Amino acid sequence: MFTSLIQASTLLPAVPAATATASGIETFVSLAYIIAALLFIRALAGLSKHETAQKGNNAGIIGMTIALIATIALALSSNPDRGVAVTALLIAAAMLIGAMIGIWKARNVEMTGMPQLIALLHSFVGLAAVLVGYNSYLAPDAQAEMLGGFHLGEVYLGVFIGAVTFTGSIIAYLKLSAKIKGAPLTLPGRNWINLTALVVTLIIMVVFIRQGGVTPLGTVMLIAMTLIALAFGLHLVAAIGGGDMPVVVSMLNSYSGWAAAAAGFMLNNDLLIMTGALVGSSGAFLSYIMSKAMNRSFISVILGGFGSDGAVTSGEEEHGTHQEIQASEVAELLKDAKRVMITPGYGMAVAQAQYPVADLTRKLREAGVEVEFGIHPVAGRLPGHMNVLLAEAKVPYDIVKELDEVNDDFGDVDVVLVIGANDTVNPAAEQPGSPIAGMPVLKVWNARDVIVFKRSMATGYAGVQNPLFFKENTKMLFGDAKASVENIIATL
Repeated sequence: MFTSLIQASTLLPAVPAATATASGIETFVSLAYIIAALLFIRALAGLSKHETAQKGNNAGIIGMTIALIATIALALSSNPDRGVAVTALLIAAAMLIGAMIGIWKARNVEMTGMPQLIALLHSFVGLAAVLVGYNSYLAPDAQAEMLGGFHLGEVYLGVFIGAVTFTGSIIAYLKLSAKIKGAPLTLPGRNWINLTALVVTLIIMVVFIRQGGVTPLGTVMLIAMTLIALAFGLHLVAAIGGGDMPVVVSMLNSYSGWAAAAAGFMLNNDLLIMTGALVGSSGAFLSYIMSKAMNRSFISVILGGFGSDGAVTSGEEEHGTHQEIQASEVAELLKDAKRVMITPGYGMAVAQAQYPVADLTRKLREAGVEVEFGIHPVAGRLPGHMNVLLAEAKVPYDIVKELDEVNDDFGDVDVVLVIGANDTVNPAAEQPGSPIAGMPVLKVWNARDVIVFKRSMATGYAGVQNPLFFKENTKMLFGDAKASVENIIATL
């Protein structure tokens, strides 16, 4: 959402912070920015609940539209030397190209591709902050020269945050799209490597700011820091395992917000500062909440090192003999059940099984069966992934429950349908030494019967074998989840 605002804002010269009188256009822009900021806050509030999410999204769209109109109006009035026509043409060209790419991606991306798309969009915001920083350093305006060292500090931090966000988001995109392995990169002394990079960056910052302006040494220092920040961002995300990737997506969302805020300081754009701060703080808070929900240290997740490192022996070995079941037999179990719990995972998204799952839910409820959904905080590949899929399929909000709402109820459940979930229902989390040890999981094995929908016996995204598959009350229903659910419905 903020990439367009950054791109439009780069066409502006910095607007003086204090002027004797405000022009009509500046007054209009200030009022528009205030309205847009309030709408963004309303959007965040709306997105906190299923029932108000659509209204929140609409508020964000309206706010961004107002922000873009105001920014374009300011750009057209602030470039008399370049000419209104030329400025308008540049803006129109940039928006047209962006709109064409955005519409194409929006029409073609599947819900399973949303996590990696979001990570890729975060990288654009980071790259924009880097470019804005270099432009602001190499071509400072009168106000930047007046601020001196303070402006150089803005540039330095903006480029650093942007570079970390850029490469970190690229690695997250590659991991989420399975273009590289999800296992963490565990270099010897990785934490010392990170600490050294930060210390060197701080030393370079002192040298850079002491230059007082554009100098050959200052330029070299800025380039050196950029290279370190790019490598730092790459290593941070590469060192985080697959099991923690939803937290990483949220964390990168926070980084992109701070990068946008930094760009706002460099461009002297108040709305970009406010918007970036909103995204940065809300993303950080969400990451903290998710880390707590996974029993992870927020700082440890950021530093990396969780998840399977490829050397863990619990990956492919089996823990017994699994039992298979057919769709018709599952239907018979459901007919006799009084209470059913459905725990979806990324496999449901891949199979696009949310619609037949919604149909199955409706049929069971019509037959008097109590049906609920148990959603793990990191089910899927981004925060709220399963909730979005179920809402898309019109599953009632009131039967979609979080982990802490249902985890003590599995003993009273007759049948649990584990549809495409793996790591989030893995009892290995309760075993010391496991790569996912300590992570809260849905205790589905406490139910009377557990039916696991899977294509094969392969491990989950974290690369850890699941003992659930070999328990006496667990039966495996192999095949495509969508086709399997449809077969159950047909039998019912």
